Amino acid sequence: MISAIPFILIVFAAASSGAIFKPGEWYEGLRKPSWTPPKWAFPLVWTILYVLIAYAGWSVWQKAGWSAALLAWGIQILANAAWSWLFFGRRRMDLALGDIAVLWLSVAAFIVLAWQISTLAALFFLPYLAWVSAAGALNYSVLRLNRGG
Repeated sequence: MISAIPFILIVFAAASSGAIFKPGEWYEGLRKPSWTPPKWAFPLVWTILYVLIAYAGWSVWQKAGWSAALLAWGIQILANAAWSWLFFGRRRMDLALGDIAVLWLSVAAFIVLAWQISTLAALFFLPYLAWVSAAGALNYSVLRLNRGG
C-alpha cells in the first residue's frame, strides 16, 4: 500500500509550472474576452483542483495499481504541467490550445476508466473537466483575439 505522498509530490511538481511560468506583462497586454475569470479565481480554483487530482490518482492506484485509468492520470498531469510553459513561457497560444485538447481528452478518459475503480475519484475529476473546458475556450478566444499581434 503506497502512501498519497508520491501523488501529492507529482501534483505539486505540475502545479509548480504555473508558479514558474506566470502570466506577467505579456498576458496582461493581450485582448481577452469579457467573460475571462478574475485573476484571484485561478489560484483558488487550481488549489482545489490539485487536491482533487492528487486524491483521485492515489485512490485509483490504491484500488487498481497500474491501470489504464492511472495511465490517463499520468497523461493529464504531464499535459497540465506543459500548458503554462507553452502559453506563458513560450507564448505559443496555438501549441497551448493543442495541449489543452490532450488535457481534456485525458481527463475525460480518466473519468470513464476510473468510474468502475473508484466512483469518487471519477467524480472528483468532473469539476476539473469543467475547468479545463472553460480554460480551452479561454485559450481559443485569446488566440483568436490576438492573431497577428
